[in-house]
Amino acid sequence: MLYLIAGLVLLIAVVTVVAVIQKKRGGDPTEILEDQPIQCCGTHEVCEADSLLNSNTNVVYYDDEELDQFAGRPGNSYNDDEIEEFQDILLTMKEAEVAAWLRSLMLRNIELPYVVKEEALMIVEEVRQIRQGN
Repeated sequence: MLYLIAGLVLLIAVVTVVAVIQKKRGGDPTEILEDQPIQCCGTHEVCEADSLLNSNTNVVYYDDEELDQFAGRPGNSYNDDEIEEFQDILLTMKEAEVAAWLRSLMLRNIELPYVVKEEALMIVEEVRQIRQGN
């Protein structure tokens, strides 16, 4: 019984410290920090950070809220200006974020223009190869 109480007190202390740190950083204490580098845990054959088929269903925006207007459109229906919107976002993000961005777009039912999809998938593959040491 004493161990249970001590564990509970420790858990409360940890949660409080995390909340205080988040509040000082200006964030919501209930949010997971999104700006931290994505790192593989090493326990999976394929890194979940690189996987497009991740069980995480949280939509994360990469300063791309304007792309929500394209939800439900097929990848071959975009004009040149719309394709440029996608390319601008792709080219301004960190390469390690591209796989997560693609997952976010899938969750938002946004299909990339085909030319941008090819570029994004090439970046994801390069990141995978670098992480695997190839």
